[in-house]
Amino acid sequence: MNIIIVAKRILRQFVRDKRSMALMIMAPMLVLTLLWLVLDTDDRSIEIAVTDAPESVYERLASGSIEVRALPEEEAQEALNEAGIDALLRWDENRPLLILEGSDPTSHGVIQTAIQQAMGVNLRDVVNVQYWHGSEDMNMFHYTGPVLVGFFIFFFVFIVGGVSFLRERTGGTLERVLTTPIQRYELVGGYLLGFGLFTIIQSLIIVLFSIYLLDMYMVGSLWRVLFITVLLALTALSLGTLLSAYAKNEFQMFQFVPLVIVPQVFFSGLFPVEGLAGWIQAIGKFMPLTYGAEALRGIMLRDENLGELQWPVFMLLAFFLAFTLLNVKVLKRYRRL
Repeated sequence: MNIIIVAKRILRQFVRDKRSMALMIMAPMLVLTLLWLVLDTDDRSIEIAVTDAPESVYERLASGSIEVRALPEEEAQEALNEAGIDALLRWDENRPLLILEGSDPTSHGVIQTAIQQAMGVNLRDVVNVQYWHGSEDMNMFHYTGPVLVGFFIFFFVFIVGGVSFLRERTGGTLERVLTTPIQRYELVGGYLLGFGLFTIIQSLIIVLFSIYLLDMYMVGSLWRVLFITVLLALTALSLGTLLSAYAKNEFQMFQFVPLVIVPQVFFSGLFPVEGLAGWIQAIGKFMPLTYGAEALRGIMLRDENLGELQWPVFMLLAFFLAFTLLNVKVLKRYRRL
């Protein structure tokens, strides 16, 4: 009898909490839909440039599984530097040179196999293979490492910042502060500055641990990596504090994870999206983690400077400022100034 009474009480709680009921149904459907969109494709877009090769070589390569472009060598090298192509085949009758872009190890085997089949010989016997970025020793951890660093920083800062701000509100601290003459923008700025100092320390520890203890591949500047991770963390912090205003308790704060955090994973670079439809790829353009992961991968794998990463940096700043301004506006719910 007592078991039935307890069960009825739990059921009544679920019926009253419409958000939890909707989440249990909608969140798995959302994640499964994203998995279907990203993974339900056989296309792996591999693109190489070929310079000074006979027409027969172009035809044999183009008949395979890769896309072939005829480019001048200078233009092809520029495309390699920007990761616009996956490889450059510089033709030479004696010993052709294959330069792999190098930062994505998943494409190396596909490219070499395709060229080997097209030429009908053992690739290593007739082609000199070099790497523009990275090296032959790179593996999937090195390739996904920058994305994982960005994801974990974003995830934990979002949770810690959101829950901490929620406790400030549910504990009455926020209301008491708002009875003082403090301005809303000063309050938001103070919270972001206080939590921001913590995010700097967190970012430093995670980056140093990943690079020097886990031996994550790194060719760029440590300071550039720290700059991007701190900017990404501040974006997560401002988003977390914003969404905490719409949560009544910590459980509801965690409900935002499958709706806000998980979808970003699919478009952050852990899964290839280049071969997907344009509208699917466009979804990632509205997610901060996409730009943070792109910048971290560019710095750590290709030694790109901040000038080459202007767009990701600009978008992270735009997200941060937008979330911060929305935080200021949301505080009107608790006090009108």
